[in-house]
Amino acid sequence: MKKALLAAAALMAVPMAANAQSMWTPGPSNPGLYIGGEGGLNWLLNNNNYNMDLGFAAGGFVGYDFVGPRIELEGVFRSNNGRGTANFGNVFSNTSGRIEQLAVMANLLYDFIPGATITPYIGAGAGIAFADASINGCSLCSTQFAYQGIIGLGWNVDQNFRVNLDGRYYGTTNPGWYQNNNITTMLSVAYKFGQPAPAAPPPPQAAPVAPPSFMVFFDWDRSNLSDQALTTIRQAANAYKQKGNARVTATGHTDTSGTEAYNMALSLRRANAVKDALVREGVPATNISVLGRGEQGLLVQTGPNVREPQNRRVEIVIQ
Repeated sequence: MKKALLAAAALMAVPMAANAQSMWTPGPSNPGLYIGGEGGLNWLLNNNNYNMDLGFAAGGFVGYDFVGPRIELEGVFRSNNGRGTANFGNVFSNTSGRIEQLAVMANLLYDFIPGATITPYIGAGAGIAFADASINGCSLCSTQFAYQGIIGLGWNVDQNFRVNLDGRYYGTTNPGWYQNNNITTMLSVAYKFGQPAPAAPPPPQAAPVAPPSFMVFFDWDRSNLSDQALTTIRQAANAYKQKGNARVTATGHTDTSGTEAYNMALSLRRANAVKDALVREGVPATNISVLGRGEQGLLVQTGPNVREPQNRRVEIVIQ
């Protein structure tokens, strides 16, 4: 019963940790908290006239990853069956039994390539051990100093899980008692808490702002300005004044009625009529460009010789 309680106490020393903002992942890593469980094979190399069979080791740990260095608190239980000579009241007899060891260790480890998928690591630890005095003596009644050296490989499976395979030398000692020497191979699985900090979203790109534009429409085969056209031109002149130093482009268009050459000249007359009106409204003539496109750039697509009012226009753009 005492043996079971001590084993349970050591494993319960591995607490469930609170979330931390980190995890193992190939590429740059973040520091963070992790927990895990482990198990493996144990060779007990005992110098007390015992022949020990291959045994097992099982335990758990909690640690903190500093990205490279790691620290852990570990609890491990080891058990090996064996045979040997025991002293029964100064009478030596062959006997068989089991030697069990329970250790709570503080470990310092170092990952050589912490951001890689596979990373080698080394470590060392020290702590306290409770061990059987002999294969047929009291259970876990010898309290001893424990120490170990570790070398292994870690596999960062994904952003949360890591698998470790290591070999370690584990020893215990206490004046007046024999020393336990162990070689252990251990396979462990660790879980790192939290989620990686999300990358900052790129700043929103401002949508391009179209320059102010105005449309002046004309009667068929005319370049004179109606009252409505003059009102539109006045609005365009006010927009220019609000912008300060700007360029104004007046582009004339026609519908598809008439010849191409005639329509090109008509579109220029319309653009110049708008320019003159803009100048009268206070826009410098040197800041105004005029273009004539004739039948090109139809606002409403039509066939030839169609008198479409929407195509008889001048577009004013202020940049």
